[in-house]
Amino acid sequence: MKLRKGLLIGALSILSIGVLTTSCDELLGLTEDFGVSDAEVVAGLRDALAHGTDTAVSRLSITDGYFKDELVKILLPVEAQPIYNRLQTIPILNTYLDETILSINRAAEDAATEAKPIFKDGIRNLSIQDGWNILQGEDSAATSYLRKNTYSDLVAAFQPKIEQSLSKDLVLGMSAEESYERLINTYNTGSLNGFLYTEIEGNSLSEHTTRKALSGLFTKVAREEKMIREDPAHRVTDILKKVFAEQDNP
Repeated sequence: MKLRKGLLIGALSILSIGVLTTSCDELLGLTEDFGVSDAEVVAGLRDALAHGTDTAVSRLSITDGYFKDELVKILLPVEAQPIYNRLQTIPILNTYLDETILSINRAAEDAATEAKPIFKDGIRNLSIQDGWNILQGEDSAATSYLRKNTYSDLVAAFQPKIEQSLSKDLVLGMSAEESYERLINTYNTGSLNGFLYTEIEGNSLSEHTTRKALSGLFTKVAREEKMIREDPAHRVTDILKKVFAEQDNP
């Protein structure tokens, strides 16, 4: 009985060693195939994310960062979309609409800098496995990693800042909330108490602006990532050049 037990333990030990050896060999082979070490991959991807997020935040947090960029410009919430169909019948809506949209985008620009420390934490936590997955992944794999690991924290940071911005004077001495309220009231007045068309009742300006601001932010980060992957001129550090050069020629 003792002999059989000893043989069984020995067989299991050999099997375990074989599995571990295979895993190590596969990892070593992957490293050799790419010509970069685990540490270099992690450092390169951290550099890429740092560059992409810094660039995106810097561009969006300035005046007109959102407002004059058609890719990320924030328009009205879904419940207010019918206003666009009534602009010709109620001319003054054009002025109020422009003021409201400008105010919404100013609030997003005001909040954008909140992303920097949160992105830094997400980048710092990048693991070796994350690094390899990103390097071998799609053009937006790094952005997807960042979204997964920072989105809830970004919402928690953005929404209070946006709520504050929406309530303070940003455009022509009027807050975004006031602009939006005036726009909705004017639209509803033109409906003759709902006789001509359905009045607008909902108001989710803060939630809408936060969601769209973050969507625009990650859109910009993804574009930066894609340029780093595809254009060597955007690889601004030596480690970026080495890691993504190996990606070009795996």
